[in-house]
Amino acid sequence: MAPRPPQPIGLSHAFSGDHAWCRERMMLVDELEGGIPLPEFFANGGFERSINRYAEVSKGKDRRAVVSMWSLYYFAGLTIPYILARRLAGQLLPVAFEEMSIALHDDGLPRAFGVHHRGSIGEAGEADDFGTVGPLLDSHLAEVVSRLKVCGIAPKLCWNNAAVYIDYTLRLTEPDSVAGRPAPDLPLFVRGCLPNGGPNPFCGSVRQVEDGGEMIQRRKICCLRYMLPGVPSCGNRCALPSQRNPQ
Repeated sequence: MAPRPPQPIGLSHAFSGDHAWCRERMMLVDELEGGIPLPEFFANGGFERSINRYAEVSKGKDRRAVVSMWSLYYFAGLTIPYILARRLAGQLLPVAFEEMSIALHDDGLPRAFGVHHRGSIGEAGEADDFGTVGPLLDSHLAEVVSRLKVCGIAPKLCWNNAAVYIDYTLRLTEPDSVAGRPAPDLPLFVRGCLPNGGPNPFCGSVRQVEDGGEMIQRRKICCLRYMLPGVPSCGNRCALPSQRNPQ
């Protein structure tokens, strides 16, 4: 009998070295303490309770800002591990909304996600930007954006919050980033249509601009973090000129 290939430490071989923190953000459901299936979490009041809890802890008065900040943690924990596994290990993680679980920190913010299995393995880096993000877009992001918008934040804001982490991780795994050469705006954020002909919700959400002699990625829509006490600005990446260098 042929020996079995070694199991990754954590959910993916990509979750090592500088990316070892991903082991605490995405794992098998059996290893996720306090996990709640996502459909149940959003349907049975779990989401509202988590937002209320974070509003209480953060002392945020504007519910849009509270929900937007909550979604930043959600999208970071979901998209960064997913893209790292896809790009670095050729691993297509099973991230369909209906099949995942979520666990929270005491302050109500998302702590980790659970999946039911390790997914399938192909060739690392084989998909372009649209191919990499497509399964995540089709099976998860559109669904969760529809749940978030009922709390009063615009879908465009939700998509922009997801886009900043997707752009970051795609650039992190691009050959140009290894060589230290800034890549131009990625096709995912430039093209108006998806490969299937549908509208691209990421179009224009992140663009590369020169600021003080440095090339940076700037958001199109502000995440409203400036409305929350004690939350640091995202600096010159912010969509609002007045918030790029707050006094």
